[in-house]
Amino acid sequence: MPDTPGTGAYPATKEMVASLPDHVIYHPKDLSALGDTKLGIVLWGNGGCAADGASARLHLEEVASHGYLAIAPGTIRSGPGASDNKIEPDNGVRIGEDGKFPPVETTPEDIIAGLDWALAENNRPESPYYHKIDPKAVAVAGHSCGGLQAIKISADPRIATTIINNSGVLNDDVPNIIQGLTVNKSELSALHAPILYILGGSKDVAFQNGSDDFKRIDKVPAALASIDVGHGGTFHQSNGGKVAQVSVAWLNWQLRGDKAAAKMFVGKDCGLCTDPDWTYEEKGLK
Repeated sequence: MPDTPGTGAYPATKEMVASLPDHVIYHPKDLSALGDTKLGIVLWGNGGCAADGASARLHLEEVASHGYLAIAPGTIRSGPGASDNKIEPDNGVRIGEDGKFPPVETTPEDIIAGLDWALAENNRPESPYYHKIDPKAVAVAGHSCGGLQAIKISADPRIATTIINNSGVLNDDVPNIIQGLTVNKSELSALHAPILYILGGSKDVAFQNGSDDFKRIDKVPAALASIDVGHGGTFHQSNGGKVAQVSVAWLNWQLRGDKAAAKMFVGKDCGLCTDPDWTYEEKGLK
């Protein structure tokens, strides 16, 4: 599928830049069109913790088209512009015959490197992002193994909200099958900002883990939205499908205080409450 520019006011593109090696950056094509609007930052953890920074390209292009700078670790290994070592799009599950994931190709530190770079660019006069970024509007999100990375990163005080896609922490009595990444249920207590889980219904292999996470979270506002699409979500649909729409609304509400976007999540007749495609619950949201 070709790249899609997103449905937002700022058609988006993806690229790699020399100043941030081994990362893929998604942003509005015409930064001058932003006017007084400041870019929010969305840090992304790839499915499978793989080094394909284009694995969720349609989703991230949609996010970027609404005035966000999205950054994923890795190179362009799938879709348009893929390098010679291109791979098939990752659905987030890479379990081998031994019952384990292969060693992770990216780390939480790789994701945080994207934030450090963006904040430095915001203060560098020669940068195209000079004074175009809101340093307080920072989200972390991720798919499957990348969602676990996002949970680990969420303790960073610079993170203002978290979105977890098709993921959840394994119970502590279950052997860790991910080589190179360990996340424990106790780390949920380090959350300090609102969090949204987006799951793929009962067919999603992460459904039980994500649902259990949601039940355990009691210190920050939390929401859980589920749509019956399985573990792959809607990442490979044009403009990221329905999951991208929900993600953008959450970002606009949490990072920009958009009251219209909030109506998707709160109120007796909230958008997710009344949409038959979704099941939804929340606690602590206002």
